[in-house]
Amino acid sequence: MSTASMEKEPETITSPPRDEEEAASYLTGLTLLSVVVSLVLVIFLMMLDTSIVATAIPRITTQFHSLEDVGWYGSAYLLANCALQPLAGKIYKEFSYKWAFLWFFGLFEVGSLLCGVATSSNMFIVGRAVAGLGCAGLINGALSIIAASVPLTKRPLYMGFMMSLSQFGVLFGPLIGGALTEYTTWRWCFYINLPVGGIVAVILFFAPVPAGPEKTVDKKFHAGTFLRSLDLVGFALFAPAIIQILLALQWGGTQYAWNSATVIGLFCGGAATLLVFVTWEYFKGDDAMIPLSMVRQRIFWSSCMTVFFTFSSMLCVNYYLPIYFQAVRGASPTMSGVDLLPSIISQMIFAILSGIGVTKVGYYLPFSVACGILTAISAGLLGLLGPHTSMAKWIGYQILGGVGRGLGIQMPIVAIQNLVPKSQASVAMSLLIFSQTFGGALFLAFAQTVFNTGLSSALKEYAPEVAAETILAAGATGVRGVVSGSVLPHVLQAYSQAIDHVFYLSAGAAAGATLACLGMGWKSIKKAKAEAATAESVPEKEVGSVV
Repeated sequence: MSTASMEKEPETITSPPRDEEEAASYLTGLTLLSVVVSLVLVIFLMMLDTSIVATAIPRITTQFHSLEDVGWYGSAYLLANCALQPLAGKIYKEFSYKWAFLWFFGLFEVGSLLCGVATSSNMFIVGRAVAGLGCAGLINGALSIIAASVPLTKRPLYMGFMMSLSQFGVLFGPLIGGALTEYTTWRWCFYINLPVGGIVAVILFFAPVPAGPEKTVDKKFHAGTFLRSLDLVGFALFAPAIIQILLALQWGGTQYAWNSATVIGLFCGGAATLLVFVTWEYFKGDDAMIPLSMVRQRIFWSSCMTVFFTFSSMLCVNYYLPIYFQAVRGASPTMSGVDLLPSIISQMIFAILSGIGVTKVGYYLPFSVACGILTAISAGLLGLLGPHTSMAKWIGYQILGGVGRGLGIQMPIVAIQNLVPKSQASVAMSLLIFSQTFGGALFLAFAQTVFNTGLSSALKEYAPEVAAETILAAGATGVRGVVSGSVLPHVLQAYSQAIDHVFYLSAGAAAGATLACLGMGWKSIKKAKAEAATAESVPEKEVGSVV
């Protein structure tokens, strides 16, 4: 036996069992319940905020005489969210999870307050941007806190519970927004976040939320070292690159032609800046805002692509199915929210069931494959909707899609948390959330182009005497008021066909998710836990010698 190996034996015996120490840091009982409920409420408010603003926009544009600013009400939120997302992961890595989460939540509340008290359209846009900055750190923060609060084998259940219940924010957005706008003022669509947020902040403030691994606050603080660890140079390159690309997609085909100098310049500028950013991140190595060593791992980029396509497919359906109900079937904004219940309830139920299933079975890949297949079939069937489709069909199509999304929507999260060490979990989560946000932004821009092109083409076929610009300017709820009764059935048929094209795009995105998820690997979270426990019982030097 070598001297080196003999020297390791006492260290092996006297080293504390780190798996037991880690288990002791997990939350249980009422403490865990209070933290999970608080996180659910925060994500619920975030989901509510994104869906409720659509109901308030007509009144906002009327009060501020700002119809030309409508695009910025959504874009300001989205641009800020995407630009800050990767840096949010680095912040969670360096700061305590609780204080970083409360800081982002406070920023979201300030944005809501600014929107509520806005005296001009520009002030409202600034409020939406501030809210977007806050939201950039909420979902990945909630996921990181759950990862630090419960063991790996129980995380799918808790994450499915959190993500499914928070989806009620999407459902209640039109209902609450419609009632507040009609009976009080649109400003309460944003004020409503403040009292609920205050209660949540108090609960989280006193709750013993795990700080997370390897925090800078526990070490000797040096400002220069700390700022370098955040990779602010990378952020200064990444943010303008993403903003330029998203602006090109937002403006292309609407405010500017796709071949205009503005759009082409934004695409070229974004691509060039992104190239400089990737070069910088390569030289930064593992200290980069987006570590390329992490991105190169097959399971990681496969999970990011899976969530990219899954959320893109879901957002296309979530945005255009209410338009189908309101424009084609004549439902009110409130009733169109009720008509979405089959999709949301089935997704909520199966998200919880899939969390239980992964906990029992251990493998996440079958759930992801089922998610992609069922979601693609559902979106394809929704593409068959017409003005006179029976209720039984559109309810059944929605349930199929809800079941599919419920089965697999959180599986990329499970796969990545099963892959990366806990010290990199917050960075990995931020990149995953960025993938879903950026994917949604891209595909909503694609969907808008597909819808506009499809409507123009369909109107030429079914109602050539009606201009597409007239129908688009009328909005989803104003179609019936701009055409005569004799022409209306033909216009509705054209409108329905244009929406069907968007659902086909959604089906293609779901098919992409089905292929992408195959790279997530056939790995068991139970086996990973056992391997991690075994590795933690061996001293770090000894593990290195084996590797």
